[in-house]
Parts: sequence; C-alpha cells; structure tokens
Amino acid sequence: PILYSYFRSSCSWRVRIALALKGISYDLVPVNLIKDGGQQFSAEFKALNPMQQVPALKIDGITLSQSLAIINYLEETHPHPRLLPQDPKKRAQVRMIADHIVSGIQPLQNLSVLKQMGEKKMEWAQNCITSGFQALEQILQHTAGRYCVGDEVSMADLCLVPQVANAERFKVDMSPYPTITRINKALLELEAFKISHPSRQPDTPAELRA
Repeated sequence: PILYSYFRSSCSWRVRIALALKGISYDLVPVNLIKDGGQQFSAEFKALNPMQQVPALKIDGITLSQSLAIINYLEETHPHPRLLPQDPKKRAQVRMIADHIVSGIQPLQNLSVLKQMGEKKMEWAQNCITSGFQALEQILQHTAGRYCVGDEVSMADLCLVPQVANAERFKVDMSPYPTITRINKALLELEAFKISHPSRQPDTPAELRA
C-alpha cells in the first residue's frame, strides 16, 4: 500500500492510526498542503484524487480517498482488531461520533476554509470546534467507557484524537470537556496513536518533531 499523507492533516492521521492498529505496513508519500502553493493541486495528484485532498491510499489495485471510506475498507479486509463493535447499537454510536467530527467539526476549520477567513481564522476555528465539542462532550457522557464507545478502540477514537490536536493547535480551552480530555489522554498512551502522531512523520518539520 502507498499512503499519500500530510503530517498535520487530521484526515491522514486517522488513516495512519488505522493502518498501525491493523499492522499493515505501507509506503508513505508526503503531499505538502502549503509548499509550492499546495502540492495537492498538482496535475499528478489531481489524477490520483480529483478532490485534491489527502489522504489517498493505493491498495489492492485501487485508489481510495476520504478517510472513513479508507478505514471502512481496511475494516472489511483486515477485520482484526475490529474498529466497529459487533453490537448494532454500539456500532451506530461509533459511526455517529465519527460523523459528528468528520462532517460537523473538521471541515469547518479545514485549511481551505481558514484561508478564506483571513484575520478571523483563529476565532472562526475556535468557534467551530467549541460548538462541536459542546455537543460531543454530552454524547460521550452517555457512550464512553475507557474510550469513546465502551472499552474498545473504535473508528470514533481515530477521529477524536486528531480533532483534539486541532483544538489544542487553535488554543481552544479544553477545561469544559473533561470526558473528551480523559479519552484523548488514554488513547495517546497507545502505541498505534504514538507512531502515527504528526510529530513522528517523515515529512514533519524538524522544529515540530518529538
């Protein structure tokens, strides 16, 4: 497999965690979203992913984009360890939390949106994350065990950790979200989350390396 990734992309990070958890080795091709006006806009990369976004994964003779589509494919082809619970209610909760982050928070504070916000980008990002986290904190109080849904790592957790990293980068006050904070801390102790971290990627700038 070949993963086209950017060290700081939360969508890429989700997929890196999934690959690490499932023990799938891959080659990484960095796509710098800032350098050269954004390498994702090159004709070469547009041919790979017409949406001109990371991640993209070449695997088993196909090329997939969109992080949840990639993770779902990995789940179906490499079912252990599972990232979706067997219980239908818990499975639905995992998907709900993942969608909450992937559709309801992350795109609103994405690089392409922030570019258009100009001087207000920090305030905009903080507002988007805060409103999303207020709802997410409430949801997690009903679903969480050690992690987002019960005590097994799931697709929801793969979405949570990168989003908390974004919140910290945009200086969001995390004190109103004790459940989110607790789960994030527990997940960051796991090896798959450590090795996939933005501070430990081949394209991480020297000053941001762990």
